[in-house]
Amino acid sequence: MKYSPVQNFISGQFTNASTAKNMQVVSPVDGTLLSTVPMSTAADLDVAVTSAKAAFKKWSATPIKERVQVFFKYKTLLERDLVELSKLVQEENGKTYGEAVAEIEKSIELTEFACSLPQLVTGELLEVSRGIECRTEYVPLGVVASIVPFNFPSMVPNWTLPNAIALGNCLIIKPSEKVPLSVGKIAELLKEAGLPDGVLSIVHGDSEIVNAICDHPGIEAVSFVGSTKVAKIVYQRATSNLKRCLALGGAKNHLLVLPDAIPGMTAQNITASMSGCAGQRCMAASAMVGVGDVDHIIDQLVAEAKKVIPGDNLGAVISKESRDRIEAYITSAEKQGAKILLDGRKPNVPGKENGYYVGPTVIDYVTPEMDVAKEEIFGPVISIMRTKTLDEALAIENANAYGNAASVFTQNGGAARYVINNASAGMVGVNVGVPVPREPFSFGGWNESKFGVGDITGKSSIEFWTKLKKSTTKWNPEAGVNWMS
Repeated sequence: MKYSPVQNFISGQFTNASTAKNMQVVSPVDGTLLSTVPMSTAADLDVAVTSAKAAFKKWSATPIKERVQVFFKYKTLLERDLVELSKLVQEENGKTYGEAVAEIEKSIELTEFACSLPQLVTGELLEVSRGIECRTEYVPLGVVASIVPFNFPSMVPNWTLPNAIALGNCLIIKPSEKVPLSVGKIAELLKEAGLPDGVLSIVHGDSEIVNAICDHPGIEAVSFVGSTKVAKIVYQRATSNLKRCLALGGAKNHLLVLPDAIPGMTAQNITASMSGCAGQRCMAASAMVGVGDVDHIIDQLVAEAKKVIPGDNLGAVISKESRDRIEAYITSAEKQGAKILLDGRKPNVPGKENGYYVGPTVIDYVTPEMDVAKEEIFGPVISIMRTKTLDEALAIENANAYGNAASVFTQNGGAARYVINNASAGMVGVNVGVPVPREPFSFGGWNESKFGVGDITGKSSIEFWTKLKKSTTKWNPEAGVNWMS
């Protein structure tokens, strides 16, 4: 085992869980045993909530300009340890080193945004009548929780962690049991940056801890990122316990390609979108809808996808189960009559035979009723459907249950605006394969990609992580009694 057993982080210290039950943490790169992670109990969560409540009184009373000083220091520590953090992400998640570096760089950007929060939460003040002022202030919620997925071991925790804590909350984070190492390193860096004990807690585990977070009366709000199936469960359970909840689910992102699209740029962007992070991201291209004659672009897409080599510039998928599931989708499409233009099943990856790899896969002549057209595959697979008109293509995009992202590739501004206006997705791109908004703009989809109101990232996350206090003051007794008195 390469690393020591993973521990919870409570009251500023790494500590053993109350259970001996644990899971192995295996690197998908080559099957190396990295560590073990404890399956904590509700009793462990109770300890974390008690610690967080004790820390909240002082942390919430600390002025925000002082709170963000921790994150200025944290940002410099992320920069200092970028190589180490990137290698850890690569080991436990399986993505390429370059992708891991990009993830840490995005974590740095998210932290930079948190440092700007004092300028964004100044509130409002207005003299509403002579001598009478109304004022609004952003007040932290208390103890909050964040449940994060395996596909971005550093970035997704940093979607919530800097903003929630800088805004005065104390945060309990539940990492994916498949990638528990990076969050522990984040805790170490924040402690080094001066974060007071108890403000951040880490409780590892499986569904038992997820349920306990949703049920715990001491937790005021819950954020979740993961599959749509689990997002629904978390949202329903947390809100039934009268908590604030925002749960982000899966996706089936459609890229609409028009004949006038620039072939080289389009092929490169679609390839990068469908294969980046081995397709294990909710912003990956999953379905391409060709409008009219786009054979010349499809040919170039296949040529570009052939340059993506498993174990080289294409990382592993998270587990053997994921690999088998992805390959089953490809086989199903083939049996249903689709044409496999590039087959990524069972690739040869010299030196990494014990890793979990699927090569880039391009499937043509897919029809909307096929499983590969409807369901989130979460692998480096692109399914191509064909239509005659843009409206037909939009009808296919609109009919899918998800609504995270959509993109259009064209040189026609009117067509691009038509797609922006009519796509049923919260994030839309033009000649961009992965239309992720950058800070201060927030991340968030529609339909079955998101449950709850608001956002957990960007400027609009302020509304989720705080509550408004309104005060009305009167200092002019000569005004006498009026309706405001």
